[in-house]
Amino acid sequence: MQTVVPGPCPSCNTEIEYLYKTENIPYFSDILIISAVCPSCGYKFVDTQLLKHGDPARYTMAVESEDDLAVRVVRSMSASIEIPEIGVRIDPGPVCQGFVSNVEGVLDRIEQVVKGALTWGTDVEKENAAALLADIARVKAGTFSVTLILEDPCGNSAIVSEKAEKCAYVPEEEYSQEKNPEE
Repeated sequence: MQTVVPGPCPSCNTEIEYLYKTENIPYFSDILIISAVCPSCGYKFVDTQLLKHGDPARYTMAVESEDDLAVRVVRSMSASIEIPEIGVRIDPGPVCQGFVSNVEGVLDRIEQVVKGALTWGTDVEKENAAALLADIARVKAGTFSVTLILEDPCGNSAIVSEKAEKCAYVPEEEYSQEKNPEE
């Protein structure tokens, strides 16, 4: 099934078409593919969503060497990524896109955002950005160990490695409601 829905470009607000298409992947699940391209500003959006959710999951993996940079990371648009040792947490937002990459690709994505801060930030922000870029370079060189944490309330993400530890995940909102059901 395919549907076209008009809507605003999140970058320049030009009216564009969002294509929604469902596909069935044998032995896996039905998926929804969403795509859009803005002819005015070049904004591109592509995302794949599983139409069936798994159990909430939390993956944790120590990134200790250059070999760990090749470990596959699958992030759905509902998952958060955290690397506490360098102070990075990426939570899903309204235009969050899922991706399949590796640990190095995750670091590259963080690097791109931080480099943007170098062009517009205050002196303190630029100093912090430069320190973060230095830490990322050390992780990539295998001289600084960090922990990669992937949390997905929909259970559609993973760190694909024997080194990764998977455990049940209780999202904070649900956890706080379970503790205080009257609120």
